[in-house]
Amino acid sequence: MISYDEFGPEYILRVYDPQTEMRGFLVIDNTVLGPGKGGFRMTKNVTEDEVFRLARTMTWKNALADVPFGGGKGGIIWPGGPDTLKKKYVQAFARALEPLTPKKYITAPDINTGEKEMSWFVEATGKCNSATGKPKSLCFNKDSGKMCCSGGIPHEMGSTGFGVAQSTLVAIRVAGLDIKKTTAIIHGFGNVGSFAYKFLRGTGVRIIALADSTASVFDPNGLDDKIIDKIIKKDLCLKDYPAKQHIRPEDFWKIKADILIPASVTDVINDSNKKDLKFKIIVEGANIPMGEEIEKELFKKDVLIVPDFVANAGGVISSYAEYKGYSAEKMFKLVEEKITKTTKVVLEKSMRYNKNPREVAMEIAKKKILSAKS
Repeated sequence: MISYDEFGPEYILRVYDPQTEMRGFLVIDNTVLGPGKGGFRMTKNVTEDEVFRLARTMTWKNALADVPFGGGKGGIIWPGGPDTLKKKYVQAFARALEPLTPKKYITAPDINTGEKEMSWFVEATGKCNSATGKPKSLCFNKDSGKMCCSGGIPHEMGSTGFGVAQSTLVAIRVAGLDIKKTTAIIHGFGNVGSFAYKFLRGTGVRIIALADSTASVFDPNGLDDKIIDKIIKKDLCLKDYPAKQHIRPEDFWKIKADILIPASVTDVINDSNKKDLKFKIIVEGANIPMGEEIEKELFKKDVLIVPDFVANAGGVISSYAEYKGYSAEKMFKLVEEKITKTTKVVLEKSMRYNKNPREVAMEIAKKKILSAKS
């Protein structure tokens, strides 16, 4: 349920396009530190409440990452269909939002949206800076009718997954685990989960299970990197992993491992599976993978949780790097520096004062916003 407080939300926009029957939502939660920043997702059951929760998370995420953005998020109710229809939906949404971009809102990729959708978005608004996560050399100028503004940094380069991996490594050190004996499982194998896997596997962490919407796979000795690389390269799904390693989706949560990285959808950890979780560390790669009450329950059971807006801020840091015109190399360095610093500060303070990491992180973020207001 949407709640109103001293932080926002400042704008709630419901969008409907009679021609395409596209319905969508935009929530700009807070713009004290800068324009609302956060991507838009396209799912069949996205709701206004969900978009608000995500926008509020972006408010905290951007403040913690110390980038000059506020919090915002968008969502389109997407029934599915060909790219021709998807483009019409995206551009109808973009045209409705155009008066607010980029002064109040700058979009980016999220679930079911990537660099292709960002190119459609800027083509419709006619504003190169209305979106980040664009293709490396694409932007459309509505006045000239020509492509311009080269230098996009697509989220498909893996900035969010890279940040999640860096946050995981900090959590391992803070928890005092031996990285060479540490095991991890990742739920979700899209842009975040696949890159978290790729960046973690060379560190000594043994990844023993993965799951996506098609299958859950498990091997206590560690998954086969060559097979996984083939799945990623050919844009396949985990159902294409050898069947002998397949397990039931509900059994994924019962696996014994040191680390769980939920990198799939909102509320994937819920009342139906929370009792099965037996992990030392949870690094939230996805936005809001569980409700705050469940987080509190797990914290009381001595599970070290890295909150979503700490662990997965790599995407918005990448957006800032693109906004500033940085190279991809400089972007990755910035993500590593900011994510490592923030995760270390939050977790060490959490352990020192025995406080839930989310509470610690929110205190820091709120302080930054309130200081900027005064």
